[in-house]
Amino acid sequence: MLSKLSKRGLAAVTTTVMVASLITLWSTAAPAAPAVLEAESAALSGGARVESEHAGYSGAGYVGGFVDANRGNAKATFATNATAGQNTLTLRYANGTGSTRTLTLSVNGSARQVSLPATSGWASWGAVRQSVPLNAAGNSIAVSYGTGDTGNVNLDNITIESAPVSSGDLEAESAQLSGGARVESEHSGYTGSGYVGGFIDANRGTATATFTATSGSAGNSELTLRYANGTGSTRSLSVSVNGVVRQVSLPATSSWGTWGTATAAVTLNAGANTIAVSYGTADNGNVNLDNIKLSTAAPTTTTTTTTNPPGPAGSYELETGFLSGGAAVTTSPSGATGAGSVNLPGNGARVIRSVNQTSAGNATITLRHNNSSTRTVTLYINGIRGPQLSLSGGSGWRTTTHSAALRSGLNLMGYHVTSGDNGGVQLDNIAVTDTAGLAARGATVPYTTYETDSGTGTRISGRAYTTEAAEASGRTAMKLTGTGQYVQVTLTKPANAITVRAGLPDDASGNGTTAPLAVYAGGAKVRDVTLTSKYSWMYGDYPFTAGPGGARPHRYFDDSRVLLPRTYPAGTVLRLAKDTNATSHITVDLVEAEVVDGPTTAPAGYLSISDHGARADDGADDSAAIRSAVAAARGTTARGVWIPAGRFDLTSLVQVSGVDVRGAGIWHTVLLGANRRGGFYVNGADTTLADFTFDGDVTTRDPDGAPSSDAFIEGEFGAGSLIFNVASNHAKVGLWIKQADGLLASGMRIRNTMADGLNINGNTTNVRVEQSDFRNTGDDALAMWSWEAAGTVSRSVFAFNTIALPILANGVAIYGGTDNRAEDNLITDTVFNGAGVMVSTWHASMPFNGTTTVQRNTLTRTGTRNWDWHTHTGAIWLFAERSDITGAVVLRDLEVNDSNYHGLLLSWNKAVNNLTVANVRINGTGGATESFDDGGGTVTNANSHGIHFNLVSGAGRFDGVTVSGLKGTGSRGMVNDENRYTVQRGSGNSGW
Repeated sequence: MLSKLSKRGLAAVTTTVMVASLITLWSTAAPAAPAVLEAESAALSGGARVESEHAGYSGAGYVGGFVDANRGNAKATFATNATAGQNTLTLRYANGTGSTRTLTLSVNGSARQVSLPATSGWASWGAVRQSVPLNAAGNSIAVSYGTGDTGNVNLDNITIESAPVSSGDLEAESAQLSGGARVESEHSGYTGSGYVGGFIDANRGTATATFTATSGSAGNSELTLRYANGTGSTRSLSVSVNGVVRQVSLPATSSWGTWGTATAAVTLNAGANTIAVSYGTADNGNVNLDNIKLSTAAPTTTTTTTTNPPGPAGSYELETGFLSGGAAVTTSPSGATGAGSVNLPGNGARVIRSVNQTSAGNATITLRHNNSSTRTVTLYINGIRGPQLSLSGGSGWRTTTHSAALRSGLNLMGYHVTSGDNGGVQLDNIAVTDTAGLAARGATVPYTTYETDSGTGTRISGRAYTTEAAEASGRTAMKLTGTGQYVQVTLTKPANAITVRAGLPDDASGNGTTAPLAVYAGGAKVRDVTLTSKYSWMYGDYPFTAGPGGARPHRYFDDSRVLLPRTYPAGTVLRLAKDTNATSHITVDLVEAEVVDGPTTAPAGYLSISDHGARADDGADDSAAIRSAVAAARGTTARGVWIPAGRFDLTSLVQVSGVDVRGAGIWHTVLLGANRRGGFYVNGADTTLADFTFDGDVTTRDPDGAPSSDAFIEGEFGAGSLIFNVASNHAKVGLWIKQADGLLASGMRIRNTMADGLNINGNTTNVRVEQSDFRNTGDDALAMWSWEAAGTVSRSVFAFNTIALPILANGVAIYGGTDNRAEDNLITDTVFNGAGVMVSTWHASMPFNGTTTVQRNTLTRTGTRNWDWHTHTGAIWLFAERSDITGAVVLRDLEVNDSNYHGLLLSWNKAVNNLTVANVRINGTGGATESFDDGGGTVTNANSHGIHFNLVSGAGRFDGVTVSGLKGTGSRGMVNDENRYTVQRGSGNSGW
């Protein structure tokens, strides 16, 4: 039964992915008699059921059960024969909800989303038609309530008939919509059931309507776009036909209810053609699209290249890599796989793509490229210059195969145009042998993380600040108090090295304590891990300078690591035991286990610091030797400095410019800071830091404005710079990037900093931080700070990073700036005064301009109690602090799981405008269930809302935003204080 949505609620999600309708433009086949397939005779599953409550159905009943409780499951499956080729499939349905709903139609495994406009009631039946390709026999057709649908309709039957000749009209609302393009019906005069909007500035570069049309022959055609442009000035969109892109001008119409047409000459292929209308990065958009129409193709004597196929197995698209020095994504020439190709025009241009290898060794790489004459580029592997590659010329796309020695795990494949190269080539993708692919979200890392769930200690758990459990991964750990107590894990992959995150007590002086933790493998003791609390334990209010016994104790855990005597296979039980009386307790949080390859060797021509006086493991300061090697390397061809395996003392900053400083691997080359000092200051272009660990000696946070310690890496990076495969412990900051243009930072492990993990500030553009791990940072784990005293951060991105347990502030923070993004990250367990992701004008930041995008991130147990303001924060927090947020902000495709307090928070006494929120799932709020006193009274998880507009004005559009799993007294799906905020509700919202 489905007659009142007050009983059932609305559906959860609207997807931005649809499969386009196939429309046959020219056909000579006569239609066959239609076949009616009653839904009640189909195979029903997942809660779909036969009903007869509402009149007007055909046959013996209709199928209901496409309700929210069955989302992702309810399905009606039909089996049928048909006339082979294109057929018209008609769905007869009832939709008494008052708004357009969606179901998923799957034909022989090919799925598309189908929009079902509202009917006048549940006993009023409508029909929608879809053109589908069918086989002569054995067709399987399924109608389902998919996870991305809005459902809540009833299905009467489907009718199939051979497709007649089509008029060539393709309604935009039936196209594949993505990037914020959406069906609307606000303005009159459209054809079909609506038109497509969403071609707005917030979706510039993404909003697309994609059509598929079948032509009986190849040839030239005229494409007509029917559109409305009420802006008062000429606007433009981009049209792509089989990958060939052109910009189309759309003169102003007299109003949004007045429709005009514009035409473009296009070339079609025989068979299927892909046509996309999009708001490209070079367009000014802001129009609505009603339909497109194609004239009959006039045959030509040539055949154009067809649609973009996927790349081969083991391939990586280069257009999704890091581009700098003039490299740019292009869709011309057509025929590239993926979303396009990369143009390398001339000297300085480079594209770098991260790949993940199953094992170390020589790999064969097949590079797909397009160039009419022979061109050359230079290969770089993990930042090291390799051979020049000669790419033979000719017509169309071709491949060149080369080999490279790759390490196991993460590698960087770079194609650069350097001196001696002539460039001028389009690169499409690379296919790599023995590759494992990259993680879908978060960093691709070489280790496996094991939570300490098994053992004889005492399990602790909770989220209340100033407790050990609140700073543990997953908010739970094992406390070993008795001699012989242990935790143990069973290896799921081989390992010869482990990192242990554990905590010890402080001492009365505040200098910390030290104790061994015994490591057993397969029942035999094999090592001790030396633990210390020297870098743990902070007290008092910010900047936490009180001594032991002070208020608000926190920062309980630190990392220690050890190489094991051999590689232990999967299935081996590792036991970590407190076999000592040197400490009252050891709290073990987690274990990371991995296989560490042997040390790498020096690249040809690199100068070793050993030749300039450095000696490993002697306890003497090696800073001068490193400086000497850097200075000498500037005069060499290789411009490289080699730091061999061993432990070297770096007790002050070393300046680096235009040189590659490289070690033998993060487990083999270790640089040791001392007395709060040590690190690198970069002040030039073409600088690389790679393959070593810096273990600093910073035990407390500097007061604001009174620095007395060093960052691991700081400075101003010019073009062509790279940071790769470095690790940092116990520094003030991991990376403080004061200025940069075209910097890639990849494969980092930044842990246990006293302040930010990484902060990009100053006049910085095109910085990409990817495939890196940040944990236990003393402030924002990742921040872009467009500080008014330094400049604006623009066109930079945090992508595919794993962020855990920032003990102060946020997982990711974007303070002002232009066209910056945070995407594909995993963010967990924020602890104090922060959010999972913050977008804010706080900290004297510059305004937001362009579009700030937060997309495809997963946030788990994030959002905290703010002890300074005695308020809850959100997993996602838009904070208009210094000024209004007026630049476009897009929150898209986000998973918010088990938020400590609010899911999404907008605040405070200013405006947040031009906001787009799409496909955001808030799965649980108020997860911090403990009561405590934050100095302002007793705190609980009461009033932990899904969405809280906290005394904020402005306007935003919300589509596919769902809220569920609220905890805490008074917690509501949405609270809009004083109704100040204008909420533009689209489709697919539920729970608020």
